[in-house]
Amino acid sequence: MRALVIISLLGCAFGEDRVFSWSGGNDSQVDANENACLTDVVSCGCCLMKKQIWKLEMFFNMTLNELQRNLERAHSVLNNIRASRSAFSVALTDTRLCIGPNREDSVVKYSSVFVNLGDGYSTDTGAFVAPRSGIYSLALTVYSDAGAPGATLAACARLRLNGRTIASPSENNLQDQEDSASAVLAVQLHAGDRVDVALPAGCFLCDNNNHYNTFTGFLLYTTD
Repeated sequence: MRALVIISLLGCAFGEDRVFSWSGGNDSQVDANENACLTDVVSCGCCLMKKQIWKLEMFFNMTLNELQRNLERAHSVLNNIRASRSAFSVALTDTRLCIGPNREDSVVKYSSVFVNLGDGYSTDTGAFVAPRSGIYSLALTVYSDAGAPGATLAACARLRLNGRTIASPSENNLQDQEDSASAVLAVQLHAGDRVDVALPAGCFLCDNNNHYNTFTGFLLYTTD
C-alpha cells in the first residue's frame, strides 16, 4: 500500500497533469486540486503538496522583495552619508609669516590646507560654510611670538558663527615671548551657516612650516 501511494505521488509530481503548476494557477485550477482530493484519495497528498509549494513560493517572493527594498533603502542612506561628509583642517601658512596687529578686526585666511573634504572651507574667504545641518566639532589654536623678551604678546582670535563670536582663545601678557591658546567645542550648525576666524584689532599671529596656528572642523552627525 505504501509503495502504491509513493508511486502515485511521484506520478502526480512529475507527470504531465496540467491541473497542477508551480505558479499556483488560477482559481479554476485550485478548485480542480481540491476536487481531486475529494475524488481521488491517492492523489490528495500530491494536491496538498502542490498547494504548500505554491504558498512557500509566494512567501519566498514576498520576503525577497522586502529584502530588496531594505537593501535599496540602505544603499540610499549610505550614499547620502557619503555625499554629506564634511571635514577640514587648515593652517595659517607654510612659510614664516606674522599677521597683524591691525587697527580693526579682520578675517584670518588660512592658506595651508591639510584636508578639505566636501570643499566647505574656502582659502579665498577664510570661511567654512556648513553643507548640511548637524552637530560639528570645531577647534582653533592661535600662536604668536612677541619677538623679544618683555615685549607685548598678543596672541588672540575670535571664532565666529555668522559674524557672532562663539569662542575667543587669547594670550596677552608681558611674561612670555611666545605662547598659544586653544578652543575646542561642539556646535549645531544649519546648512549655509558660516564659520570663520577674526583677528581682533591689536592682536597678531605668527606661524611657519611648523603650523602653530590651525583651524579645524568636521561633521559629527546630521540633524536633518
